Amino acid sequence: MTGVTTRIGHMAWGVATWVLFVLISLGVILGLAVVPGLDRRRRLARGGARLTLRLAGIPLQVSGLEHLPDGPCIVVSNHASYLDGVIMAAALPPRFGFVIKRGLTRVPLAHFMLRRVGSEFVEREQNSQGLRDARRILQQAGVGRSLVFFPEGTFRREPGLGRFRPGAFNAARRGQVPLVPVVILGSRAMLPAHTRLPSPGRLEVHIQRPVETKLGGTSAELMAQCRAIMLPTLGEPDLDN
Repeated sequence: MTGVTTRIGHMAWGVATWVLFVLISLGVILGLAVVPGLDRRRRLARGGARLTLRLAGIPLQVSGLEHLPDGPCIVVSNHASYLDGVIMAAALPPRFGFVIKRGLTRVPLAHFMLRRVGSEFVEREQNSQGLRDARRILQQAGVGRSLVFFPEGTFRREPGLGRFRPGAFNAARRGQVPLVPVVILGSRAMLPAHTRLPSPGRLEVHIQRPVETKLGGTSAELMAQCRAIMLPTLGEPDLDN
């Protein structure tokens, strides 16, 4: 009976959390429609993400903020759940833009919100649109923008760090900006790929020491360095082997 009661409680919490998320998101979207200035809009989105986690009773522990360079950089994070974007928005300073898969442009409200906070949309397939998107991201890095990538591109059911796509690492080399590996813990357990309702849990964001690109190295070497830094903290299998 205790197990049934626990499951019912978790389901009720999950429904309430989604309702809370939708209501706060609608408020943020309305604010983004009228608030001028990219910095102000990003601060609004960050506040909305933090408020959602706080009101849902989800603890978020962020460590290593001192490792973020004062200047431009590119953050690369593992990707395990639909929650990861909200988590990173809540954890990082508002100067970061997100690199998002182009498929989200087909979701009108999400597209509007992400576009208003300066997100960049990329096609993951190696076609003409994908090449144009890659060139645009390289230009953004070249002018000193700070960006957040989920270099696995997507997430899956099984635990582990998937193969990285090269876009983030090419951009860091092009812009000669540091790469900052970040590890998110707890999001996979809270909202796995095969579920619709989140479960209660704790979230952690570990910001690691940056990897310098000015010292040289190929994109493949930079990828390997970031993986080597992330895997011990992540504590999941390396799915690229």
